[in-house]
Amino acid sequence: MDHQSIISAIDAEIATLQHARTLLSKTGNSGSTQRTRTATPRKPKRVTHRLSPEARKRIADAQRKRWAAAKKQKKSAAPKTIRAKAAKKSVRPAKAAKKTTSTAKPEATAA
Repeated sequence: MDHQSIISAIDAEIATLQHARTLLSKTGNSGSTQRTRTATPRKPKRVTHRLSPEARKRIADAQRKRWAAAKKQKKSAAPKTIRAKAAKKSVRPAKAAKKTTSTAKPEATAA
């Protein structure tokens, strides 16, 4: 078999398959071809977890308890740091006054 006969055999097979496809894709009443839609993958809906009012109240109470503990700890630690800062200020020697120098730019002369 030469190349030309192989190509003609393939063309005949393609024609047969195309004819079979058109027969299979025709609708029953109109005779026109119907395009089939391919299934597009859809994202699954995100499931939202709903909390009961009792659960929300328990969470809110626990958070308020944590805030109260943090506030209490902050209040107890605050006076110590103030005293420490006051002590540090009295220990440090006074700083010398800074000299202020003029850093004005010289004006450009117009030539």
